[in-house]
Amino acid sequence: MTRSVIILTLAALAAFAPPAYAQTTPDSENGRYSFSGVPDGMLRLDTRTGAVSLCAKQATGWACNAVPDERAALENEIARLQRENGALKKDMLARGLPLPGGVASGPAANQRELNLKVPLPNDAEIDRVMSAFEKMWRRLVDMMQKSPNSDKI
Repeated sequence: MTRSVIILTLAALAAFAPPAYAQTTPDSENGRYSFSGVPDGMLRLDTRTGAVSLCAKQATGWACNAVPDERAALENEIARLQRENGALKKDMLARGLPLPGGVASGPAANQRELNLKVPLPNDAEIDRVMSAFEKMWRRLVDMMQKSPNSDKI
């Protein structure tokens, strides 16, 4: 081969070769982490736990630090206020004082646990539903095959 053919071949290989990365991207564990760019680095959201971390390049490499969660602080404050409110209600009821209008002494009816039993379908019902889905599927396939644009799909 001539020198120009070799150079053109190498140039083509270099142009279409995938780029080499100094560091590989972290394993996202099937989409567990979501990343968003911010001026200070990258925000990493753990989609399983909801934890947010700020990842930034440090002198020693990349480091991710947990971002303070205001939601946890708010939920702690709500729980504290609910305990305090419950203690005040008990104190008022123990002294024989009526609770203010619109205040319930116990959990509301919609907050109580409902013991509903949902019956599971039997085999005959499952077979009937599967039969209906099979008929719908066959009709859909037939419509696609009879469609004038089916050769363009």
